[in-house]
Amino acid sequence: MPPSAKKTKRNEIPSLENMQFSCSKSNKEGKPPNLTLVSWNINGIRAWSEKKGWKYILKESPDIICLQETKCSDKDVPPECNLPDYYTFWNCGTKPGYSGTALYCKKKPKTVKMGIGIEKHDDEGRVITAEYDNFFFVGAYVPNSGQGLKRLTYRTTEFDVDFTKYLVELDQKKPVIYCGDLNVAHEEIDLKNPSANRNKTAGFHDDEREKFSNLLKSGFVDTFRKLNPSDQQFSYWSFRGDCRSKNVGWRLDYFIVSERLLDKVNDSVIRSEVHGSDHCPIVLFINI
Repeated sequence: MPPSAKKTKRNEIPSLENMQFSCSKSNKEGKPPNLTLVSWNINGIRAWSEKKGWKYILKESPDIICLQETKCSDKDVPPECNLPDYYTFWNCGTKPGYSGTALYCKKKPKTVKMGIGIEKHDDEGRVITAEYDNFFFVGAYVPNSGQGLKRLTYRTTEFDVDFTKYLVELDQKKPVIYCGDLNVAHEEIDLKNPSANRNKTAGFHDDEREKFSNLLKSGFVDTFRKLNPSDQQFSYWSFRGDCRSKNVGWRLDYFIVSERLLDKVNDSVIRSEVHGSDHCPIVLFINI
């Protein structure tokens, strides 16, 4: 940085003081939630930390949270992001300042696996799997097909295929809770302007949507859409064009569960009122 240049100070996220982050809903088994699970693409942990985005974690107090697009090695994590009462796990990939995922867990997992065991997919730090006694928790930052759809073929014919196979294999052992920025708006209701973006913009290409459909057909459920079949809510808004205030957005972030877990789900929520990134947090309440 030139001597005369000044670093722009990022504004702290708006106060969470008056926001209610509880769930009073019973699931189909008549039980209240015993786990709160969160996913959030934070678009760089350094910037997120400067905005004090970690205050949201303290307010929501999830049992597990998966962060995506951390863009930071584990040794460079800002100290204020080392939160009390959480075990943390970082999958940083090999390219500094790019991609990356992290888990914060109140209860230590039995095992934690970085990646899916296929080198060409694992060098970008996109997947973390935590094993617990009665479920797998998988957090992912699915590759974006890119400007001009330059990574569409890799994403849909390689990553999506191999990753679905990975989830199915886990599901054969115990139920799966899968979350993250999946970089696809599955249905037209999942973005503001479907006709303008179909097959032109990464995230709403028919091939991406088909692969997501294939995942669901393999024994999984999109919890938000199952519980809210006609609600148009978004989890991502471009920084350009004041999209967030206009609510011109996309639903790119998901909690997906094994079909046999659906009756245990209490609620699946999009925290659109929480700022700190171009994505907002999403929450799954479940009793398992």
